[in-house]
Amino acid sequence: MLQFAEFLTSFNTIQSKTLQTLNPILPYRFRYRRFSTNPSFNSNDPSSNSGQRIAQKKVAIFWDLDNKPPKSFPPYDAALRLKKAAMSFGFIRYMVAYANQHAFSYVPVEVREQRKERKALDQLENMGVLRPNEPYICRVCGRRFYNNEKLINHFKLHEREQTKRLNQIESARGKRRVKLVGKFSMKIEKYKSAARDVLTPKVGYGLADELKRAGFWVRTVSDKPQAADIALRNHMVDMMDKRLVECVVLVSDDMDFVELLKEARLRCLKTVVVGDCSDGALKRTADAAFSWQEIMLGKAKKEAVSVVSRWKDRDVLKRLEWTYNPEREKITHDSTDEADVESEGSDAESFYSEEDGNSMQKDDSGAWWELEADTVRTSS
Repeated sequence: MLQFAEFLTSFNTIQSKTLQTLNPILPYRFRYRRFSTNPSFNSNDPSSNSGQRIAQKKVAIFWDLDNKPPKSFPPYDAALRLKKAAMSFGFIRYMVAYANQHAFSYVPVEVREQRKERKALDQLENMGVLRPNEPYICRVCGRRFYNNEKLINHFKLHEREQTKRLNQIESARGKRRVKLVGKFSMKIEKYKSAARDVLTPKVGYGLADELKRAGFWVRTVSDKPQAADIALRNHMVDMMDKRLVECVVLVSDDMDFVELLKEARLRCLKTVVVGDCSDGALKRTADAAFSWQEIMLGKAKKEAVSVVSRWKDRDVLKRLEWTYNPEREKITHDSTDEADVESEGSDAESFYSEEDGNSMQKDDSGAWWELEADTVRTSS
């Protein structure tokens, strides 16, 4: 048995040596692959260096929902298109929307017409006059219905399940609450996405929920006149005082914001207005202006590239432009005068010092009243 084991070890060593002699690169192949460089990576290529990023401006979107709600467009789609257009001007830091309770309870005419048409179709389906080509599918459980009202009645079961989950989460505390949130999070999101297409909002047409889903911070103010404008103006001024933004996107047609836009431009902030007034004072005051039609069609996103390039050229020209500052000129003029006086004083001192040196040398030779001829005679 021992002889057989020794034979196996000797056979393995001989086989490894033969492989090395036949292919000497084999032992170093793993090492080479480990330290080989990626040919697609180029350290000198600036596009491959992720650390070198272009500095973008900090953008804030302020939406006056009392003056400019998305009436003819779905709120979620309008908010996403507005966000994409604003991203062309820089990095979006804040998205704020202000309105009173009336703006959230208001239902646009287009939404009313859609609801009337849906109600008429439901009546025809109940009477058996119409039958849909494709069944209505419940996006929570997958059941199919050929009647919209039956789908709505079925969906009420999922609504009760949703309220039960939320009550369990609200009543729990500590670690149990965290576990329940993790357990029900997928079901809650699935219910919310399905409920948007099935259930009709109880108040308004779901403007606040759709804007929150798009990432906006929605703020409800009192129903007093100009309450939303005052709150929005104070928020913008606060951000400008703290220097939190460099570009302001205002969604409004209200002329009361003209002075605020002028103040923003005086503070070297870029201003963009989104509204439907083609020749309004806001658009004349702002650096750039777009309509809702341009936002929804994507034209504003394309035009924003040229607007940003114009801003960059203007900033470069401002750096190269010479401006007269009387205080600075006075300081520089006084400093040059003092330097000239000091230089003249030093020259005069050097001149007088040379004169004194020459006179001292003459004093060593003799008195000043003695003539040179007399000194020569006395010496002779």
